[in-house]
Amino acid sequence: MRPSTAAAPLDHADPADLGFLPDRLARIGVAMRAEVAEGRIPGAVVGIVRSGRIAYLEAFGHRDPGSGAPLATDAVFSIASMTKAIVSVAILMLYEEGRLLLGDPVGRFLPELAQMTVARYEADGSIVAAASERAITIQDLLRHTSGLTYRDRGQTAAHKLYPGSSISAAVRYSRDEFLARIAAAPLLFEPGTNWEYGFSTDILGLVVERVTGEMLEAALARMVLGPLGMRDTGFALTETQRGRYALPLPIDPLSGAPQTIHHATDETQQWPSGGGGGISTAGDYLRFVEMLRGGGKLGCVRLLGARTVALMTADHLPASAATRIADSMDPAAAGYGFGLGVAVRRQAGIAALSGSAGDYYWSGVYGTYFWVDPACDMAVVFMAAAPGVMRLRYRQLTRALVYQALAN
Repeated sequence: MRPSTAAAPLDHADPADLGFLPDRLARIGVAMRAEVAEGRIPGAVVGIVRSGRIAYLEAFGHRDPGSGAPLATDAVFSIASMTKAIVSVAILMLYEEGRLLLGDPVGRFLPELAQMTVARYEADGSIVAAASERAITIQDLLRHTSGLTYRDRGQTAAHKLYPGSSISAAVRYSRDEFLARIAAAPLLFEPGTNWEYGFSTDILGLVVERVTGEMLEAALARMVLGPLGMRDTGFALTETQRGRYALPLPIDPLSGAPQTIHHATDETQQWPSGGGGGISTAGDYLRFVEMLRGGGKLGCVRLLGARTVALMTADHLPASAATRIADSMDPAAAGYGFGLGVAVRRQAGIAALSGSAGDYYWSGVYGTYFWVDPACDMAVVFMAAAPGVMRLRYRQLTRALVYQALAN
């Protein structure tokens, strides 16, 4: 039975007692304030937990760049694809309960997706859809080897048949309409043979709903968010949260184009997008990643077994699979494989990111980012409303600033 009470708050500790050099840790604030002053981001919150205690949690800049309202550490952010990690944990909890298996075909839970086709192309680029040789499994969805994609991930005829992105699909279509469109879209490749980012975790969210008999927001609240004490995490802003919601710069500092983010609009998700529809705070998400760093346990609350977390954070990609993380998402992340919901570092080098072999991470298109480094006993969360390409800068910058501050 899942715990009925929430885990206790994380304790703060003297950073020096946790192996940080205070003068070097102060460089984080210097650098972030400079980024804000130079107009690259409106503001940011950086949180670091080491050995189970908070070493650092600071906010910089503005929550609302229009009014100049300051950003606080309890600011609420649209976390986009960082929702995926939470849904992945819920799936693994159901796996531990024996309610699904990683090798189960998705059609067992969503019959609409039992018979998929794979795109084959004629010389003129037109599609010839062939029946897939094997079914998409739960493991395929977790590790993004399903063959599903997003519409904007390519220019082929197959890509054009996909219903936009996680958020746009949840806003435009009902659950049934979305499933029908996914069922009609051809896979980019045979399941299990390659890696491609897309709607896989949205499908997992619907699997959670079918298995539990609850809407995704209710299932996550009961299984993950409530036990971990993540009170500000969900899919829709409450009236009290609106005054803490972080807004982006109105103009992208690189492209000069107008920019906004989902929860700052009047658009409503018709169903909660497990692939990108969440909101959270730095403090809430630190509790989630600290649970992972702790082997599935936060304080007295255990969500996953330690061996399940080890399975989740191992590289699950076959040697032949090209992850496309570096060439199509984040050029600095070369050399990362993919586990069950998170990207996993295969070796200390190759990537243009400070870190350790075995560290794992994911991010959100609106500017949020997290990583866990088991070798350093550390978890870090970066929150910003920075939906443009500029967001890639802060993944490298935050890692550089955190690691240079470690004494050991």
